[in-house]
Amino acid sequence: MWFRNLSIHRLGAFSLNATELSQALAKHAFHPGTTLEMQTTGWASPRDNGELVHAVERQMLLTLRTEKRLLPASVVNQVTKARAAELEEQQGFKPGRKQLKELKEQITEELLPRAFSIRSDTRVWIDPINGWLVIDAASAAKADEVRGMLFKSVDALHLTTLQVNLSPVAAMTEWVSGDEAPEGFTIDQDIELQSSAESKPTVRYARHPLDVDDIGRHIAAGKRCTKLAMTWNDRVSFVLTEGLIVKRVAPLDVLKEGKAQAATAEETFDGDFLLMAGELNGLLRDLVDSLGSERAPEGINAEASARNDGDEVANRLRNRDRAVEQQPAPEPA
Repeated sequence: MWFRNLSIHRLGAFSLNATELSQALAKHAFHPGTTLEMQTTGWASPRDNGELVHAVERQMLLTLRTEKRLLPASVVNQVTKARAAELEEQQGFKPGRKQLKELKEQITEELLPRAFSIRSDTRVWIDPINGWLVIDAASAAKADEVRGMLFKSVDALHLTTLQVNLSPVAAMTEWVSGDEAPEGFTIDQDIELQSSAESKPTVRYARHPLDVDDIGRHIAAGKRCTKLAMTWNDRVSFVLTEGLIVKRVAPLDVLKEGKAQAATAEETFDGDFLLMAGELNGLLRDLVDSLGSERAPEGINAEASARNDGDEVANRLRNRDRAVEQQPAPEPA
């Protein structure tokens, strides 16, 4: 149930209840793709019960589902090359670029129905009480895809990426150089130090005791901390990154041991969800405080700008997919 990664956003005024939000998402609900579609994306039920929003005590859980057909470009190119050779033999000259492009599109359509498809789900936690919207995504590209679908589905969504006053890199570098974590946190044994030089020399510690003197020498040489494993209040471990994305989130035994036994699977799921929401709210609040508190988005039109960014992300993703599908075939050898 626990999110593995936290791509953190601030949610502005949000008045939709679970039913209203579900109705908004239904316009872009997931439907299995046809045999001729490379990729389909839409909202799916987090609990496989048909409801697009799972809500418990005003905490909401969403799922964005993506289905992709696995048709490697190498396979398409190989078949295209063979067909182009046959075509050259038939017509007495090599097919031109336009003819090769049409041939590749034809072959793609022929092979798609035989391609395997895989599904992946990305979960979203909405906390309208404390103003959090968190995406379980480790990469900015995946978070962008989810944000684009949110802006596309929900009218007047006020959503901005979390901004803080102190750079995570500067803060983490200060913490490890003095071997002193902010209040409520401890530093664990995974760390990455990276230089800003062109070759980006990097030093990583993995499950290794940190030597303050050794780390100090790396920092003096120009390296800065870009990833740091930490634990919050002996309850949740995680890795903070330079982009303020929290990765490898894991509840510790103290949370598991104190959890009450539930009678049904549904009660277990709801209990785990509420436990996660409560703990992560505390973690995010303290993490923001340790990074110099929250910084308001710049400009009076920040929220409108965020919506435009979301639309731009959605358009960019659609254009990217089209570009992949329409990529010209290579000249046959």
